[in-house]
Amino acid sequence: MSLPLPPLSLYVHIPWCVRKCPYCDFNSHAVRDDIPEAAYVDSLIDDLQTELQGDRSRPLQSIFIGGGTPSLFSDKAIADLLQRIETQIPFAADIEITMEANPGTFEQAKFEGYRAAGINRLSLGIQTFADTQLKALGRIHSGDEARHAAGLARKLFDNINLDLMHGLPQQSTEQALDDLRIAADLGPDHLSWYQLTIEPNTEFHSRPPSLPVDETLWDIQEQGQAFLADAGYLQYEISAYAQKGKRARHNLNYWQFGDYIGIGAGAHGKLTTRSGEIIRRWKQKQPKAYMDPAKRVVGDEIINSDALPFEFMLNALRLTEGVDSALFTARTGLSLDIIHPQLKRARSMGLMDADEQRLSPTLQGRLFLNNLLEMFLDD
Repeated sequence: MSLPLPPLSLYVHIPWCVRKCPYCDFNSHAVRDDIPEAAYVDSLIDDLQTELQGDRSRPLQSIFIGGGTPSLFSDKAIADLLQRIETQIPFAADIEITMEANPGTFEQAKFEGYRAAGINRLSLGIQTFADTQLKALGRIHSGDEARHAAGLARKLFDNINLDLMHGLPQQSTEQALDDLRIAADLGPDHLSWYQLTIEPNTEFHSRPPSLPVDETLWDIQEQGQAFLADAGYLQYEISAYAQKGKRARHNLNYWQFGDYIGIGAGAHGKLTTRSGEIIRRWKQKQPKAYMDPAKRVVGDEIINSDALPFEFMLNALRLTEGVDSALFTARTGLSLDIIHPQLKRARSMGLMDADEQRLSPTLQGRLFLNNLLEMFLDD
């Protein structure tokens, strides 16, 4: 008997930005000419139609429009996109629709139009409120613009997220905590707070900035988490903190090994078939090539059953509370018995909670997550 299919989400990638930030390793392309909004939306819908050929029975639980800088698109284009998506697949009654936006004044002018278009959760890429650090990160907005944008978003949206980074060039512990204080005063429902990492194929990788020493990074993490907890932002994932009832449903679906369709240049997706196979598919990164249907899909693969335990744990163990043990079989179709030796070892080392009804990391397990995950790699 086949297992029920997982919840389904949709990720939409809009790859253009004003300029590439020196730390960014996402698929983003600096705008050189006018953005081909209408043609790109047509391509997104064509992509979605192809993805849905196998199954349209599951309603979308969430949509996430990321980038790049999606707020470079007009509110009219976003409204057209969402309306056309809904003609292809039904929306859940309480669907969460998130869009990433930059806090610059140009984007702020469109916030009301995005809300009218159907966006009900706005995620603002603040990164920091300190002008010195914003300049070091290559951001094009100021701290004052970030404050104003967050205040405006708070008035227009019932659900907002602020993206913040710490461990920035020349940043002290007090400066990092100042960012959190300012953010908390603005009253967002959710905070994504994560450490700057230097990724390959970025400007920072070829010309590394001077970053805080490990002791400072530890102080920032420890004091920042304590501040957020006191402010009512509970950590539920490595870098995600939310007010009660405001966890990001789209991201939770990733971490709980749900299904998601990925459309747009460079987008990735993961879908479970009715026969139980789990398929990953990814798209052409270059926007022009992506808009050519013959070049759109550049790869897909069926995840081998030997690799599924690691794939599942890679996501589930990011959650501070982990997941119910039964979810492992529900999402992978595999018996939990196949990872019993690894679970026993992880629990004996204090890296996972002893409760066998849950798959959850201990505090020690979260601190040494890579070591914990390596236990589930297929040898």
